[in-house]
Amino acid sequence: MLPASSALLAAASGLGLGLSLIVAIGSQNAFVLRQGLRAQRVGVVVLVCVLSDVLLIAAGVAGAGAVVGAHPGVLDGVRLAGAAFLSAYGLLAARRALRPQALRAQEGAAPGSLAATVGTALALTWLNPHVYLDTVVLLGSIAQGHPGRQWWFAAGAALASTAWFAALGYGAALLRPLFARPGAWRVLDAGIAVVMLALAASLLAAAL
Repeated sequence: MLPASSALLAAASGLGLGLSLIVAIGSQNAFVLRQGLRAQRVGVVVLVCVLSDVLLIAAGVAGAGAVVGAHPGVLDGVRLAGAAFLSAYGLLAARRALRPQALRAQEGAAPGSLAATVGTALALTWLNPHVYLDTVVLLGSIAQGHPGRQWWFAAGAALASTAWFAALGYGAALLRPLFARPGAWRVLDAGIAVVMLALAASLLAAAL
């Protein structure tokens, strides 16, 4: 049986990395925020985004585990690739922190039907190539750094997605004044940059 502290540490790591990856200005988050600001089908949008992330996280953890199990030497290559990706991600976040912009919800009319709303949420999630890099490849590979506790890591990452989308959708009315100011995004992106670069350094150290 795994020590409770080890399992909780893996879950906390997944939660931290999941939040670091998901909390960023992008089309999906802008859509969730927009729906929340207008109080239109918020529950449906949040549910679609959360379930999509859970499926992608599970696929990443299961798939990466199979690859690493069959080819243990692949792990170092995955770590190096992850370090490179996280470094680039962190530098982009740092750049955004230096040149902040207020978040504006997407323009245009709100979806007029449940099908249109669900379709938009699915498209913004599954047609975004970065979601596969972040969720399937990156989270799945880093989960392998917690042998025997990968699914605790996945649970933490899934909790991060659930908490973020729920907070963004249902807390939109409260968040609007804050995130209309570029300074709020400066602080947020600076924090993301620190986390990403620290994770990249740890992956690089593990691979060398």
